[in-house]
Amino acid sequence: MNTAGHWLHFEGKSLAARISRARRFRYVIAGLLWLFSLWSFVSLCSAQLATHPTEFQVESAYLYNFGKFVQWPAGRVAASDSLQICLLGKDPFGAILDSTVAGEKIDGRAITVRRLSTIDGSSACGILFISSSEEARLSVILASAERSGALTVSDIPHFAERGGTIGFVIQQGRIRFEVNRAAAAQAHLTLSSELLKVASRVINKPSRKAAP
Repeated sequence: MNTAGHWLHFEGKSLAARISRARRFRYVIAGLLWLFSLWSFVSLCSAQLATHPTEFQVESAYLYNFGKFVQWPAGRVAASDSLQICLLGKDPFGAILDSTVAGEKIDGRAITVRRLSTIDGSSACGILFISSSEEARLSVILASAERSGALTVSDIPHFAERGGTIGFVIQQGRIRFEVNRAAAAQAHLTLSSELLKVASRVINKPSRKAAP
């Protein structure tokens, strides 16, 4: 190989190495940003948790903190001076959720907890937790919640895939959550990019309309 050939061969290897290093650097930075976002979100939840939190303590902390990363339509927010977290169906939390949100505010709005036996009283709910006891009526409930602009959350299996906005899942023994961005858009909700970054999975699957 002549001198020019050696030089081109060396430059080619050098360029490939630089590109490889640049890609690795971008991956490292992206990973660090994701970890920082996850740490920031989890640290918000950790303030409400005990040293060895139960499943429902973790979910209660999530429910409260979700409200910090969601924007409701301006007209809907202006219509209420409180953010209502509603529980539809059998209540799995008991007093845990009430104690988690006691005295707390989001954007100057007090947090209140309501228990509902039917979807009919949910029009003022900002966050609607749908109990597993309501799984048989899920499509009807989601259609109603979408019209009222509520952020739907549940631990029903495959909830986000079935048209809910945020579904709790267990991964490696820890409670995480999946987000259906299309379902949020249908309810005219704006989700923070920080929330999407720390979700275990982001789904873009529109919810199915319930039969009239």
